[in-house]
Amino acid sequence: MIFVRIAMLAASLVLPASASARERADVLIRHATIIDVEHARAIPDQAVATRGDTIVAAGDDAVIARAWTAQRQVEGRGRFLIPGFWDMHVHFGGGPALVEENKALLPLYVAYGITTVRDASGDLADDVLKWRGEIAGGTLFGPTLLSSGPKIEGIKPIWKGTLETGSEADVDAAVAKLISLQVDFVKITDSTLKPELFLYAVRRARAAGLRVSGHIPMALTVGQAVDAGISSIEHLSYAYVAGVKGEEQIAADFGAGRIARAEAQARLDSGFDEATAMAAYRRLRTQNVFVTPTLNVERLIAYLDSDDHAQDPFLAYVGPGLRKTYQWRVDRAAKARPDQIATRHLEYQRTAAVLPMLVKAGVTIMAGTDAGFLNSYDYPGLGLHQELALYVKNGLTPAQALAAATRAGPAWFGKLDRHGSVGIGKQADLVLLDRNPLDDIAASQAINTVILRGKVEDRAMLNRLLVEAKAKVARWNAEVAR
Repeated sequence: MIFVRIAMLAASLVLPASASARERADVLIRHATIIDVEHARAIPDQAVATRGDTIVAAGDDAVIARAWTAQRQVEGRGRFLIPGFWDMHVHFGGGPALVEENKALLPLYVAYGITTVRDASGDLADDVLKWRGEIAGGTLFGPTLLSSGPKIEGIKPIWKGTLETGSEADVDAAVAKLISLQVDFVKITDSTLKPELFLYAVRRARAAGLRVSGHIPMALTVGQAVDAGISSIEHLSYAYVAGVKGEEQIAADFGAGRIARAEAQARLDSGFDEATAMAAYRRLRTQNVFVTPTLNVERLIAYLDSDDHAQDPFLAYVGPGLRKTYQWRVDRAAKARPDQIATRHLEYQRTAAVLPMLVKAGVTIMAGTDAGFLNSYDYPGLGLHQELALYVKNGLTPAQALAAATRAGPAWFGKLDRHGSVGIGKQADLVLLDRNPLDDIAASQAINTVILRGKVEDRAMLNRLLVEAKAKVARWNAEVAR
């Protein structure tokens, strides 16, 4: 009798699952085409099951549907499922009076499919770090926030809210402070920071196990920053400089005071050499240095003469205080002479032309916008999609642009085991599109549903986020008008 019972038990273990025996998920996405971004391929008729913030099953729809049931089903038929977008260069700032206006930007990122942002420092570091914890704890709605905290700078820099350093001891204290804040990476800029301290800060941060991004001082070469251990180059204009023949001499002359900034810049602008550039870019690849182009903001600033953006619909989502911070760039552009405007256009075109060269050299392109305060008309959320469109316009394939916005960020942070693809064990940060982004990168904006840390935000909910954001800004506008 005992043997009979054991045999019956064994048989029951291999019987097909009944409806009641199916595994239970929180969300089941049915009949979607999964976009395998890594291999640039579309896999039709797939299902994905999520539990909490994790994907627990993914594969052929019929197989998954037999094995899983869920509290919530999402129809993916005729739609395309991708990993959530990452914007790897955003800013929050403008002073304490603009805390609420900055905080109101967080839902906009989600409304545009952006599930993670990398805050590259502003002057509201304490608030941003607080938001980071609240989002992680589920008490604040927004994309996952990864932050540098306050940036490292020199003494009395132009940027507010920085850790000012004038000696190696100051740098050591700054790095210790950032470690105590549990920042996700370190940002270093160069408005007053001594070149030798820039290199020292990069080395000290890397020795502490932190990734480093920054603006490279004109008195240094890109190669020197790479040798010190910089992890990412922010802004394509710095990558352009790496391709200048004679960059080392220009940096030395400027650092020694033999030439002024204007002359140094003129020599850099005219000295680009393709062979020099490709050698430098291959070095970036070898050293695993990523490049964040922020091409959209450079385009916007370069062409302020031809578009004042007064009719931009997105202005309805940006608070009056933040809009006011745009004015400094607008005023500066308005004072430019015709020859200066032409130079600005040419500089943008030359800079954009290095993008496919970087890709050819094997450098990882990391999508980031520079959106936030100060950077005129570079809009949170929307800006990332405009950035991707520019990548394709300037020579990348839609698949390469998509990878820059879904896989490069996780790769930079060492998080590809958890992000950057749709598969078992990955974070349930997903975007369901109505069109195939491998065919047309503009499809990145055809967002049907966003799944953020396992929670479904359908199109109606995303629209509600936009309505609420617009209403909040309208109230602020009315207060200012009183």
